[in-house]
Amino acid sequence: MPEHEAVVRQGSSAQVVGDFLYRHRERIAQRWADEPLFRSVFTLSRDEAVEAARTVIEALAQVAESDRVYDTDATGFAVVREQLARMAAARSRAGITMAQVSGEVDALRPPVADFLVEEFPETATEQVRECTTALTVLMGTLRLVVLDTALSEGQALIERQQLQLLEVATPVIKLWDGVVGVPLIGTLDSARSQVVMETLLEAIVDQHARFAILDITGVPTVDSLVAQHLMKTVAAARLMGAECVVSGIRPAIAQTIVHLGLDLGTVVTRASLADALAYALHELGVGIVAPTSGGAGSR
Repeated sequence: MPEHEAVVRQGSSAQVVGDFLYRHRERIAQRWADEPLFRSVFTLSRDEAVEAARTVIEALAQVAESDRVYDTDATGFAVVREQLARMAAARSRAGITMAQVSGEVDALRPPVADFLVEEFPETATEQVRECTTALTVLMGTLRLVVLDTALSEGQALIERQQLQLLEVATPVIKLWDGVVGVPLIGTLDSARSQVVMETLLEAIVDQHARFAILDITGVPTVDSLVAQHLMKTVAAARLMGAECVVSGIRPAIAQTIVHLGLDLGTVVTRASLADALAYALHELGVGIVAPTSGGAGSR
């Protein structure tokens, strides 16, 4: 058989499958609604499961009728990617692995194949074989789309969680009226340094802060790029009308800053967070009173 003729016959088979799927979408949707991929996601309403299944079937019909059963980027799949992402994400949250999700997608094919065979007379063996092959390829492509969508959704979730962790790891604390502080602990990288700058500047605006304390006592070391980020944070805070005080600089960090030739002449530094807070309170004109054995006295 010439190659072009084989392509035409395969395309014709795909179109037959597409027409079949569209005509029997309600029947298939009712069957799919009881399959794990749909039943476990739409637990509150079976009607929602049927509707979701119908949407996927109509998309598959569109893909098949366009003779693009091999193409994961076919227009029909674009319609259901959001639906598939929701389903795949729900299965992932339930602890289902990608292999299990793949198996659940594969389980959708047999009932459709059974319905498809019923469409043909017993003598149409060759046509049944070709249409079943087209259906198998189409469902295999659907599986790839589901897995690709699930991986993309998982990556997006990881990125959101990383951002949330960065925000949690860089809390801005109100130390006094007009004084905010960011106690940094652990390794600083460029991404976290950027979050520090953003959250600190937002806090300066929200709290109407005149002083912002960057305490890096818990930071073992920084690289040259992070050191530059810290200096930019100090400069940005000054532009916002707040004086930034850096406290807790370790010897290794001090050496890095010196080797970089960064000018700290205009930056206020203190040995500890307590010293930085005392400096800020003094500048605000706040007196610090400490208890004594004979009563309270002013420092």
